Amino acid sequence: MTRILSLFATRLYQAPLADHAPAIDAAELEASCLSIADDDEAGQEWCEANDYPGYTSYASLTDLPWRFPIFGDLVRALDAHVMAFAGDLAFDLGDKSLKLEDIWINILPQGGTHGSHIHPHSVISGTTYVAMPEGTSALKLEDPRLPMMMAAPPRHRDAPEDLRSFVYVRPAVGDVLLWESWLRHEVPMNMAEDERISVSFNYAWA
Repeated sequence: MTRILSLFATRLYQAPLADHAPAIDAAELEASCLSIADDDEAGQEWCEANDYPGYTSYASLTDLPWRFPIFGDLVRALDAHVMAFAGDLAFDLGDKSLKLEDIWINILPQGGTHGSHIHPHSVISGTTYVAMPEGTSALKLEDPRLPMMMAAPPRHRDAPEDLRSFVYVRPAVGDVLLWESWLRHEVPMNMAEDERISVSFNYAWA
């Protein structure tokens, strides 16, 4: 009897941030992101020096939960989501836990992109979505086996999602996406006139 199995799964977690307390006021979070971006001169200088379109606090601010209480609330909600995902992944954490390592703001204007990358030295990475204007970029995820498929034919356009080389996920405002940090991903060009705002983060096993 023929059997075809799906092995070595790549998991993607998607849920409303509100599934875990505390509740996060979306308007307050957006206003906080914009306020921080306006005040963060070091971050603005880094973005200009590195030709980063828009704004990110990745290289300038490491204490968002201390600066704005809403980010402290956000981290408590994210902690719960990350532990739920770790359970789904069947992680045996032993006497250690998954702890927040970095959290940063991303603001992409029209025409802005964030190229393909991974998050080294972390276990789980993710993003929660603060402003997603109509027509803005989805998140593009790449099959981690792609470099080993140099002789494979292309997939049909209507191939099942779990057989595609790239998967595009279009989250809504208030969603959180989580993935294992080795999963390559990118944000294609923002074609919307308004800014795409998100908050990204890494969790380490410590």
